[in-house]
Amino acid sequence: MASLEQQIDDSKTQVAAAQDRIAGVTAALDRVAADAEVAELPVDVANATLQDVHAHTEAMNANIAELIMGLDDVTAGFSRDFEELRSKTGWEKFVGVFASGRSEAMRQERLRAASIDDKLQDLIAKSDTITRLLQGQLQLLNDQKAKVEANLTRTLAEREEAVATLESLRQRIRAMNPRLIELENRIAATTDATERTRLETELANANRDHNALVQDEQVALAKSQTLERYIEAGKTWVDSLQNQAATQMVLINKLQTDTRQRVVLYDALTKSLKTAQQQDIAHRINEIGVRTDQEAQAAMAAIGTATNDRMADMLEAHGDHMVFARKVLEEKAKADERFARRFAEIVKKHDSNLYGG
Repeated sequence: MASLEQQIDDSKTQVAAAQDRIAGVTAALDRVAADAEVAELPVDVANATLQDVHAHTEAMNANIAELIMGLDDVTAGFSRDFEELRSKTGWEKFVGVFASGRSEAMRQERLRAASIDDKLQDLIAKSDTITRLLQGQLQLLNDQKAKVEANLTRTLAEREEAVATLESLRQRIRAMNPRLIELENRIAATTDATERTRLETELANANRDHNALVQDEQVALAKSQTLERYIEAGKTWVDSLQNQAATQMVLINKLQTDTRQRVVLYDALTKSLKTAQQQDIAHRINEIGVRTDQEAQAAMAAIGTATNDRMADMLEAHGDHMVFARKVLEEKAKADERFARRFAEIVKKHDSNLYGG
């Protein structure tokens, strides 16, 4: 950003120089308009200075426009920050090779702590500096335009008066012409020396008055021409100042709009990135919960299935149990029968005392 700051300083110098030149040309126009009675006026010098100011102002405006575009260097820093927030750092990727969870936790912690406030403040500060530069120049242009317009109004009034004077002189000159022709004709026609001498004296006096009027006409014409030239110069200067002021207003509006929109959008993007990160965590928690619920549901289903299977096994085993029980009972009955027969034999031998025989 050192280059941008240097460019801002250079622009301040250029603006100050342009303001001095504009003020100088305005003062020169005021001065020469006030001295319009002088036959030789430095109008060429004023025009040359005006052209020089135009060239310098155009260069200054171009430099300021480039300066505003240079703010993209500042905004480019935001792009890098946003990209870094979206992706993992080299260390986080390295940690992720061994522990993906730890790597993600590191990125989440970095994202939560991330802030672009400093860069936004820097962007606002630079924009404000350039805006003040442009507004100062705009104020001077408006002030100078008001002065030149006032001077132009006075000059137009003076020229209107000069033209009226010139026209009055011409009417008086035209009115004298017939009298001069008449005197000349009478002098040519008279043969009396006394009368001719009187007519010649009268003609000389009339010619003197006529020549005086012609001289006044020349002076009035020169003044009218001089004022006309400065009227044209004033119109040109007012038009130039208006164009410059319009350029300044466009640049100010663009700069203020860009800065205001960037501050809002970049701040919103930062919060969106953090929100997205939080939402990502929430989605992961939800996914874990869903998987846990699914596993629990599957486990419960398995338990139910196993219970039913055991129940079926138990019920199915009942037949075997019954067969076994009946077989036991049959065997028991057979054993009881055998016991009964043997017991009866024992009782018989006992009762008959037929032992050993």
